[in-house]
Amino acid sequence: MLKTNLLEVKELKTYFKTEEGLIPSVNGLSFSVLAGETLAIVGESGSGKSVTSLSIMGLIAPPGKVVGGEVRFEGRNLLLLSRKEMRKLRGNEISMIFQEPMTSLNPVFTIGNQIGEVFRVHQGLDKKHARNKSIEMLERVGIPNATKVVDSFPHQLSGGMRQRVMIAMALACRPKLLIADEPTTALDVTIQAQILELIATLSKEENTGVILITHDLGVVAEMADRVVVMYAGEIVEEASVYDLFARPGHPYTMGLLASLPKLDEQKDELESISGMVPNLLDIPSGCAFHPRCPHADSQCVQTKPRLELKKDGHWVRCLRSEEVS
Repeated sequence: MLKTNLLEVKELKTYFKTEEGLIPSVNGLSFSVLAGETLAIVGESGSGKSVTSLSIMGLIAPPGKVVGGEVRFEGRNLLLLSRKEMRKLRGNEISMIFQEPMTSLNPVFTIGNQIGEVFRVHQGLDKKHARNKSIEMLERVGIPNATKVVDSFPHQLSGGMRQRVMIAMALACRPKLLIADEPTTALDVTIQAQILELIATLSKEENTGVILITHDLGVVAEMADRVVVMYAGEIVEEASVYDLFARPGHPYTMGLLASLPKLDEQKDELESISGMVPNLLDIPSGCAFHPRCPHADSQCVQTKPRLELKKDGHWVRCLRSEEVS
């Protein structure tokens, strides 16, 4: 049975206006997500991952602005919806888990009040029923003593518990699309594993599409069906998770994978990619990655590569991918 796209992003452009000039944080991004699929977006800090998620959610604030493209959710272009229409959609059909729960949770309201707001706004429940549903959601995400936690304030909970609260809030209305932006940042390994397993289980049970934003390739290997690799606001590679790890086609992806420790190799130092992510106010000519690429030649300096299909579902933005892969 052929699945249709739940989300389709086409040529998305999000720029930030500064005194020095326009910063193209996201510059012509295109990808899609199917129902029940997990798409990972990876790349170094500053590559545009989080700005992509905020653009989809309609949460880009001045001086940032979505200046082009389409974000189609079940066929509707979200960029054309009014603020009222987006508020109705956000948290109901599309939800997001933010990087740091302490900055996302309001410190002066109880956990129950904040989760309950989702039920009151989107489902019209009264306070009593919203509280009961909040306890239900806390239990579902594995929080013990949910009847006590529901009356707690964010500062009274551990980092792992707060992140579970964020997941409970995001999944309260059983969204069709969940965006998880570094959902395990600053959590210990045990809690990381529990939270990732929780997201995977709930995605499978509800057939929820997931966009997982991370720089952790170990998490990608465990969770993702497909992977988008971003660099300097653009996609440089897109493939199934198996193809990406087995046959990377872009030197940047190869560099990311080479930096991972391997069980069958003993090294004094892990490999790293030389240089830094470019200043988006002064993106290098030709291929943006060429100043850091060990395979770059004069053609890479002069000619900007296009994202091209190399084989079934495997896209690469590199002039020399056939030679280096």
